[in-house]
Amino acid sequence: MSERLRTGISALDRQLDGGIPAGSVVALTAAPASQAELFLYELTGARDTLYLTIDRTSDAVANSIDAAPTSTGDPTIRDVTGDAPLDNTSKLIAALPDSSNLIVDPIDVVERHEPPRYRKFLNGLQNQVYNTDSLAVLHCLEGHKVPPLRDTTVHMADVVFQLQTKLKGDRVENRLTVPKFRGGKALSDAIKLDLTEAIDIDTSRDIA
Repeated sequence: MSERLRTGISALDRQLDGGIPAGSVVALTAAPASQAELFLYELTGARDTLYLTIDRTSDAVANSIDAAPTSTGDPTIRDVTGDAPLDNTSKLIAALPDSSNLIVDPIDVVERHEPPRYRKFLNGLQNQVYNTDSLAVLHCLEGHKVPPLRDTTVHMADVVFQLQTKLKGDRVENRLTVPKFRGGKALSDAIKLDLTEAIDIDTSRDIA
């Protein structure tokens, strides 16, 4: 049985019998307005992390991690720049250290390449993660224009996390489902996650 790597999110690790098997690729699907970024930031606290940002600058991601209300680590953040995001992402992944996290945020830009090239990229990613006993998390945005190759990403991923962020009363709630889990059992129930610190606001002095 493969070594389990903790996610660093205690409620999730308990449900996953200690974590995710080393060498796994995780597809995290979530709406753009969800708290998926906080989820990703919390993962950086578990071990050394290579954080590849494709849409935002590395400075923007670093500032967001520093300001996050959750427990985070000190990831190595790299911009994926230029006109060849797939090739540039592959080069950065090739330098992934042993027993580390890899986060690609988001994977959408890379998913818009030709199917044969994208499948080759995913196979190379899986080999690198497996050979280094690492854990890869691909942030998959579930917006209005989902890339045509999203099914390929989800199919080839070893684990699929589906994060839903909803407003319930005056609170924001996050629920995570795990419909796919190679090397373990998919969870039958959703997991409620608290990704932010509770803040009580005194409105007694509000002026109408």
